[in-house]
Amino acid sequence: MSLYSAGVEYGIHCLLFLVGNGGDSREASVRDLAELQGVPLDYLAKIFTKLAKAKLVVATEGVRGGFKLARFADEITLLDIVNAIDGQKLIFDCREIRGRCALFEGSAPAWALDGVCAVHGAMMTAQKRMEDALAQTTILDLGRKVGRKAPPEFGGQVDEWLVDRREKKGTGSEQNITLTDISD
Repeated sequence: MSLYSAGVEYGIHCLLFLVGNGGDSREASVRDLAELQGVPLDYLAKIFTKLAKAKLVVATEGVRGGFKLARFADEITLLDIVNAIDGQKLIFDCREIRGRCALFEGSAPAWALDGVCAVHGAMMTAQKRMEDALAQTTILDLGRKVGRKAPPEFGGQVDEWLVDRREKKGTGSEQNITLTDISD
């Protein structure tokens, strides 16, 4: 079982698509992002509600409205996205079993319970390292990494695809989902 939900993966991928060439912000509707990536629209709409509440994305107005990054891409970390979607999660829940040893016959000695449990301490260190790594990686960093892997024309193809979708919306041929249409 994974620590973070599929929503975290969907949210990060969506924000990557909102990072345009050169790190500027693209605009896209939730419907377009769902279709672009083949993910469930209703679930993605709930994710965008959380991202908007965390001020990571902002809704844009109008028939062709959608969402764009609320801050510069180099100011949005993976930890921001994770916390917005799934909340802060602990990787370990210490049950304090160190005092339950049968040899203690129900009365654990002070030395057994003194200080932080060594297992709990190791897990807290791992949690801190994981959160530090997520906090040090911005959506721009990840976007650049994806950009180096993708063929040079991919960014332009995404722009063209999104523009084509936005132009179709202007004709009234498709309904757009905005922040007012989605709720928790």
